[in-house]
Amino acid sequence: MSRPRETATAELASRIRRGLPMDAPLRLPVDVVAAGRRNNAKEDGVPPLCCYAPLHYMELPELFMEFISSMTGKSPSTTGAGSEGAMTKGPFNALPSVIDLNAAFLDFALTGYDGWLSSAGVIGPNVRVDHDISLLVPELFCRMSEEERDATNLIAEGALERVEDFEVDGETIEASRLGYRMTAKFQSKYFGRIFMHPHVVFSENMLKPELQDSETYAESVRTIVATHQHVAQSYLDDGTIALAVPPIRALLEIMAAGHSTEGLTLHDARFRAMFERGQVLASDWYSERLASQAAADAAHAERAVAAMTRFLAEEGNADAAERLGIPGRIASMRACLEASSSGRPSRG
Repeated sequence: MSRPRETATAELASRIRRGLPMDAPLRLPVDVVAAGRRNNAKEDGVPPLCCYAPLHYMELPELFMEFISSMTGKSPSTTGAGSEGAMTKGPFNALPSVIDLNAAFLDFALTGYDGWLSSAGVIGPNVRVDHDISLLVPELFCRMSEEERDATNLIAEGALERVEDFEVDGETIEASRLGYRMTAKFQSKYFGRIFMHPHVVFSENMLKPELQDSETYAESVRTIVATHQHVAQSYLDDGTIALAVPPIRALLEIMAAGHSTEGLTLHDARFRAMFERGQVLASDWYSERLASQAAADAAHAERAVAAMTRFLAEEGNADAAERLGIPGRIASMRACLEASSSGRPSRG
C-alpha cells in the first residue's frame, strides 16, 4: 500500500517472467521452510541455549531432533525455558504427537525440502539479536535463486560448514547435532545483497559462538542433548513410539539411549539412509502405509456412494439432488473408489 508503483512493477515482472496474461491468476509460492530458534544466555535457574549461529541447515535426523524436542530458550513471553511448541501441546490435540511427527517426516522426506533454523534472542551468550535474524531470513532467501538456496550447493561452495563434535576433559560434546552453520562466505556473498558491510552485522564470534565463551558453548550443547534425551524418553514411557514409522522410531531410540535397538547410532550410514527419499519409497512400511490409506479411502467412498444413492432414491429429493449436484458427486466418489480399490490412495 505504501509503494504501489513498485508493487505493480514487481507483479508485472513476475507475469512477464512466467508468460502470464494480466487476467490470469499470479501465484507466488513460498518454497522455503525455515524454523526459528529461540535462544538465551545463562540465567539463575535457566540453562544456556546459545550455541547456534545466525543460520543453520540441518539434515533430516538433526532437524527432527529439533522438532521432536521443541526446545525453546527463555523469552519475555515465557516463564522459563525448556521443551514447548506445537509438538508438545497435548491438550490441543486429541492424537498422540507421534502421528503428527510421522506426517511431518514424510512431508520433508518425500518433497525434498531443506531444513533451516534461524536464531532469535541471542547468538552466543554475549550478542543479543531479539527476532532480528529470523526477520531477515525471508529477505535473504528471496534474493537467492532456487539453485543458490540448495543446501547441497551451499555446502559444496563453502557457504555452509558442518559443526563437529569436540572433547572437553575427555567428554564428547555432541555439537554435530547443530548440523551445518553459515560461514563468512555465506555472509559476504548472500547477506551482502542486503547489507553494504555484512561483516559488521555478523562478526566472527557470531558465526562461531564458541569464540565468545567456550565453556558456555559446551554447556549449551549439553542442554540440547539432555532435552533430546528427556523428550524422546517420554515416547518410550507412554508406548507411543510403537506408532512411529521406522526412521522416527530409530531416531527416538537414539535420542533416548544413544543407539537404536539394532545398535545404530546417529552417524551410522545405515541409519541415515533411512531418511532418504528413495529408501522411504522402496520400503515395505511405506507400501503398507499406502495400502492402509487406500483401504480407508475405499471404505469412505463406499459409504458416501451408498448414502448419496439412497438420497437420490428417496421421494421428494429430486430438486435438492440437482441443486447439490449429487449425480456428479456420486461419479466423483466412484472414481475415488476405483482408484482406492486398485491399491492407490485417492488423495495426495
